[in-house]
Amino acid sequence: MKNYRIVLQYEGTRYQGWQRQGSTENTIQGRLEGLLGKMTGQKVEIIGSGRTDAGVHAACQVANFHLDTEKTPEQIMDYMNAYLPEDIGVIEIKEVGERFHSRLNVKGKTYRYRVLNTKIPHVFDRRYVHVVEEPLDVAAMQKAASYLEGTHDFKAFTSSKRGKKSTVRTIESIRIDQVSASFVWDREIRFTFSGNGFLYHMVRIMAGTLLEVGMHKRKPEEMADILAGGLREKAGELAPARGLTLMEVRY
Repeated sequence: MKNYRIVLQYEGTRYQGWQRQGSTENTIQGRLEGLLGKMTGQKVEIIGSGRTDAGVHAACQVANFHLDTEKTPEQIMDYMNAYLPEDIGVIEIKEVGERFHSRLNVKGKTYRYRVLNTKIPHVFDRRYVHVVEEPLDVAAMQKAASYLEGTHDFKAFTSSKRGKKSTVRTIESIRIDQVSASFVWDREIRFTFSGNGFLYHMVRIMAGTLLEVGMHKRKPEEMADILAGGLREKAGELAPARGLTLMEVRY
């Protein structure tokens, strides 16, 4: 059996997340495994670097799978791109050593959350951005984000109820930038989160909490108390999935 490393892009809008589910075939993992099984007649398990939620996108998702085939990586890639739907694309496949594991070997990830700060409907980017009509204070959000950087217990920033696994993570950086948007009347704000790992819903909860700071619903200094308290109900709302994209996986 050969071990293959695959790099993917996908628009998550119409999928029920990455992970295979018994109740639906409409997941990224399910689609990929089904296609490879059809190609080879073998049962194939694809291991992702992590699970993206329903509606979340990926510009660079990494996975690996084992396969017994005479096809070259280029032939596998061509086959997959020929039969995958247009909202999933394979951008690289290569054979790697047996010890490579796309999840266990991860050293860090970067996510981006996009916000359009406007009252005007945005037709073309509506699947990839969260629209906030109320004016946002970027400086206040940047100050709040500084409290989240570093190594902390992020128990308050996850929806997971499981208590056995560690909720300590290291956030290397949180950048909040105002960028040129598609049209002159738009104001796009991008949140870029880089860290050694992220808990279930962690990025979206951090984004939702920072947005509440930007709307002056809470103060930047509250981030320290939220971290110390470890209570999910003290953090902000879960930001919508459509604004989030996995940008990079580091090994």
